[in-house]
Amino acid sequence: MSVDPRAYEAQFFGFTPQTCLLRIYIAFQDYLFEIMLVVESVILKKLERLPDSKITPFQIRKSTENFLLFMRQQFDKLFGMMEKVLLQLVLNIPKNVLLPEDKAHEQYPYSKEQFQALQDEIKQLQQQYRAEAAAGQALRAELEEQKVVQAELEKILQWFDGLENVCREHGTGNFKESFVFLTQNSKKLRDVLKDVEEKHKKIQKCDQLL
Repeated sequence: MSVDPRAYEAQFFGFTPQTCLLRIYIAFQDYLFEIMLVVESVILKKLERLPDSKITPFQIRKSTENFLLFMRQQFDKLFGMMEKVLLQLVLNIPKNVLLPEDKAHEQYPYSKEQFQALQDEIKQLQQQYRAEAAAGQALRAELEEQKVVQAELEKILQWFDGLENVCREHGTGNFKESFVFLTQNSKKLRDVLKDVEEKHKKIQKCDQLL
């Protein structure tokens, strides 16, 4: 059988011509084998009606096998001619015929070099897209970090605004005076805290003595 892949015919028919021919060949072989078994069984039944016959079932089986081999050899010769006819006249798409789905190739023909250049361009664009996507992701992450920093700065500004309001309430106007005022009050608070801690220690000692 032919080994030509005939890819264009396979695209049109949905199967390769070789597959079709192989199935025909196998189907005929199976049919021939079944027919020979039927013929053999008929001969054996006829033989049973002839008690004086010198022909044995073994001889009939041997003759059946020889005849089957002969028929297969004859069929192989005929099938070779049938295959040529089918491949040339039935399962064949002429060279000048273009399938509808391939009309685009006729309108926009490309050489191998042009196709390779197009493939290289597509690959380059894919790499650029991946790089831009990675850069965009990095920018989004940086933007999130900036939002967090901005939120912290807004908190600090609010703290300074609150501090300025407190200082104004106590008669200090500018930042330097406010800072001095804050430092003095902080020192007073530390002194008060220290005094409270000392008194607390004294009370604990008294409790222990009692």
